[in-house]
Amino acid sequence: MRILQLGLLVALASGVTAILIYIVGLSNPYDRSRVTVDDLRAMKVLQSGFKKCVDANGLGLQALVSQDYCQVMIQYPRDTVPKWRDPKTGELEGLSFDFNLCEAVATWEQVRNSSTILTKEFIDALPNGWEEYAWRRINKGVHLDRCKNRTLCMEKLSLVLPETPPFVPWQFERCAVIGNSGDLLKTNFGEEIDDYDAVVRENGVPIQNYTRYVGRKSTFRLLNRGSAKALDKIAELDETKEEVLIIKTTIHDVMNKMIREVPIRNKVYLMLGASFGSSAKGTGLKALEFALSICETVDMYGFTVDPGYKEWTRYFSGSRQGHTPLHGRTYYQMMECLGLIKIHSPMRVNFSRVVNWLPNDSIFNAARTASEKILRRIGAGMSDPFGACSIIKKRPKGKSPLISGLRKAALKHQSLCERCIYVSSGKKHWKWYAVYGARDDLAFILA
Repeated sequence: MRILQLGLLVALASGVTAILIYIVGLSNPYDRSRVTVDDLRAMKVLQSGFKKCVDANGLGLQALVSQDYCQVMIQYPRDTVPKWRDPKTGELEGLSFDFNLCEAVATWEQVRNSSTILTKEFIDALPNGWEEYAWRRINKGVHLDRCKNRTLCMEKLSLVLPETPPFVPWQFERCAVIGNSGDLLKTNFGEEIDDYDAVVRENGVPIQNYTRYVGRKSTFRLLNRGSAKALDKIAELDETKEEVLIIKTTIHDVMNKMIREVPIRNKVYLMLGASFGSSAKGTGLKALEFALSICETVDMYGFTVDPGYKEWTRYFSGSRQGHTPLHGRTYYQMMECLGLIKIHSPMRVNFSRVVNWLPNDSIFNAARTASEKILRRIGAGMSDPFGACSIIKKRPKGKSPLISGLRKAALKHQSLCERCIYVSSGKKHWKWYAVYGARDDLAFILA
C-alpha cells in the first residue's frame, strides 16, 4: 500500500513539474522572438503590396519577389542605357538591384524613433564611450591617445556637443528634403517647398537666384567633409543665422576656430546616424535620415529619380560625375513604397499625387515585428519598450531635453521616453541614440 501511495505521490509531483515547465516555457520571453505563421503572413502581405506599389508608381521600374519574404528585386526596363561606371572596376552599373525589406523596415523604423544628433549624454552612456568612440568624431582623433586626456577631447567637441538631444522624433509635422539635381530647373516647386514646416538642404548649394525652383526656407543644412571645412561660407548663405548646420563627419580645429572667431552664430552639431551599407550613398540619404528622425512626414525634391537621365546635373552649376544613380533611384523608390517618403520630380509634379498600394499602419507594424524576429534583433517580439535594453545607466535629474512648444504628436512620443535613452551597436561603431520608455532618470543601452 505504501508503495502505491509513494508511486502516486511521485506521479503527482512529476505531473506538477511538467505543468510548471510547460507554463515557464510559455512565459519564456525568448519564445516571443520565435517567427510565427502570422509573422510570415505579414511579410508576404507587405511584399505583395510593395511589388504592386513599385509597378504602379516607379515610372517603368518593376519589382520581382521570391519565396524569401524579405527579398525583392527592383529592375529597369531592358532598353535602359546605364552611364555610370565603377571607378575601380570600370564596369557599367547594372539594371537590377536586390533589397532586403526586413532590414529596411526594421532599420528605418528605428531611425524614426531616434535622435540623430551626437550628444555628450550619448558618449557618457556608452561603455568606454570617450576611449572607444569620442575620438573618432574628431579630425585626426587617432593622435589623441583614445581621449585619455578627456579635457582635451571635450574642448575639441564642446562647440558642437549638446548635453541632450536638441530635436526629438515627430517634432515637425511636414518636412521637405531638397537635393541638388538640375531637374529642379524643370519645375516651379519654390512656393510649394516654402510651405513646409521644416526644410532640409545639403552642403553649400545656393538659394538666391533660384527661389522659383527651390524656395527660400532653410531650417537645416547637412554638410559633408568638404562643405564643413568652409563653414564660414556656408553660414553666409543664411541671412537669418537661424539655419542649423549639421556635420555628418568629424569636427576639425579649423571649424572650431571659425565658430569662435568669425563668429558663426548658427547652431552647429555633429550627426549620429545609421549605416545603410552600399544600398544608397551621399549626403542626400543622410538628409532623409535626419528628416525622418524629427518629422512626421517627409517629402523629397531635387533628386535625379525620373527615367531618361543622361548624366548627373546640378541646378546651380555644370554636370558632375555622380555615384550609382540607377541604384539610388531604386532605393528611393523602395523608401516611397514603404511609406517613408514621397517623391516630387518633373514627372511627379502634382502635389496631390496619390502613391498607390502603400502599407497601412497595421500592415507596417506587423511587418516590423516580423522583421525584427527574422533578423533576430534584440528585444524582438517584446511589447516592453525596455526589452531591447541590455545596459542601464542613470540619467542625472534635470538633464532631460527641454524643448518648448512641441506638437502633440511629439509630446505623445516623449511621454514614452521621459528621461531615458537607449543606444545600439553595429559591427564597428555605436550607431543609434534613440529615445524610448518611461522609467524616470534611466538611460538604456542596447548592445
